[in-house]
Amino acid sequence: MTTVENMSKDGGFRVTGRLVLFSLIGFFGLITVANIIMIWLAVSTNTGVVEASSYRAGNAYQAELDAAQAQAERNWAVSADVARTADGVAFDISVRDGDGAPVGGLEVSATLASHVSQADDRRVTLAEGEIGRYRGAAEAVVSGNWLLIIDAMRGDDRLYRSENRVMLK
Repeated sequence: MTTVENMSKDGGFRVTGRLVLFSLIGFFGLITVANIIMIWLAVSTNTGVVEASSYRAGNAYQAELDAAQAQAERNWAVSADVARTADGVAFDISVRDGDGAPVGGLEVSATLASHVSQADDRRVTLAEGEIGRYRGAAEAVVSGNWLLIIDAMRGDDRLYRSENRVMLK
């Protein structure tokens, strides 16, 4: 019969209480440090804040519903052509009323909103060429999936808003 003393004299590996303690402390210490790094990276790269004041946004919700109802009653047909150019993206937007007549005199803007970061958003104010046709271009737009937001204003009144997904290749 061999004893523990004989095994240690032969150069065998011996598990002690101190080895188990330091192994557990090292293992959980490594996991804790990894978690702290991952939490810091997650919080520093994306705060998660979409709306600065959700209370104000909630109060403005009825106004948004009223604007959507008024937009539906206008029965406008808005078509957008988004095309890649050598240095960015070109927008060609046509606005027609319910009878098919072009709607002029609007302040139309197009925003390419990134799904990843608001810092990548591109907003372009379009110029009216012929009546009811608005054109503009955005530079330095990378390929990918974007949200195209079209706003048509007359003074301070928003008459039309559209949000559509576009894929730029």
